[in-house]
Amino acid sequence: MGVVLGVIFHFIGGFASGSFYVPYKKVRRWSWESYWIVGGLFSWLIVPPLAAWLTLPGFGQIISSTPSNVIFYTILFGVLWGIGGLTYGLGVRYLGMSLGNSVVLGFCSAFGALVPSIYYNFFPAPDKTTLSQLLTETWGQVVLLGVVICLIGIYVCGRAGVLKEREMNEEQKKQSISEFNLGKGLFVAITSGILSSCFNFGIEAGKPMAEQAVALGLNPLYQNNVTYVVLLWGGLTTNLLWCLFLNTRNKTFGDYTNERAPLTSNYLFSALAGTTWFLQFFFYGMGESKLGNGASSWILHMAFIILIANTWGIILKEWHGVSSKTRNTIIAGISLIILSVMVVGYGNAIK
Repeated sequence: MGVVLGVIFHFIGGFASGSFYVPYKKVRRWSWESYWIVGGLFSWLIVPPLAAWLTLPGFGQIISSTPSNVIFYTILFGVLWGIGGLTYGLGVRYLGMSLGNSVVLGFCSAFGALVPSIYYNFFPAPDKTTLSQLLTETWGQVVLLGVVICLIGIYVCGRAGVLKEREMNEEQKKQSISEFNLGKGLFVAITSGILSSCFNFGIEAGKPMAEQAVALGLNPLYQNNVTYVVLLWGGLTTNLLWCLFLNTRNKTFGDYTNERAPLTSNYLFSALAGTTWFLQFFFYGMGESKLGNGASSWILHMAFIILIANTWGIILKEWHGVSSKTRNTIIAGISLIILSVMVVGYGNAIK
């Protein structure tokens, strides 16, 4: 039952992550940096401590009593992840939700799922999955098979994006994705995918805070919420500095009070996007408490995000006007990702 709940929680988290960018599409007459940082304030500063307060009473005392080196490394990985999250937004901006998410999360899946197990192979720790276990134990081999299938599915989704690029003229690209740019988008998406995996490392770095919450008798289902508060300080720092720089360079500080823009709805949609974004990790933490923070949890989370994001891409007609070959290619990629989720889930069930 724990495995089933873990998969369900990861699906809800994946749905939140794969959907959070949709409200941003309703923002009008604001530059990207303006709505990104308004949403980010909810994602990284406002909602995380609120969630921790509701689920882990006394979380502030846990943070204040945590050794400084744990806080430092948690924030450091948060800063690195913040760069990945920042370039994620740019990747979706230039490639669209389908292709952008597939490229970003493909690299994020591989690095986030496998690097921790490689680390624990050299620095063993109780209850931590090592690469040797994945390679030599039956359940681990099944999980790795699921990872491979997921990466193949991501490649197929990326292939569909390349076919789309070849088929569509400039006017069609602009109609489906207003700022479509394959070269620029691929560069920032690959960068984002690699650095975004640092969130998983940050969860590991901040694990002593989560363990302290459990030791105090708090609900282990929500143990990671205290870690998120600190981890997301790093993400806030990176994104805030960059967006303020863009506001200055592009002279867009006036967006926040621009009377020609629908200010109320812009703030509401940005807040909704930011809150939805945080919910992905709120539910990831619940899934991780059931499955562990190894390759299984991370690949399930990433696969569900890709699945939902590609579904939104189809609903928003990002693939409108392409050939049946291209449309079948993206459907095949999504199908492989669904298969990978089932394989990883089976690997966990026989563990």
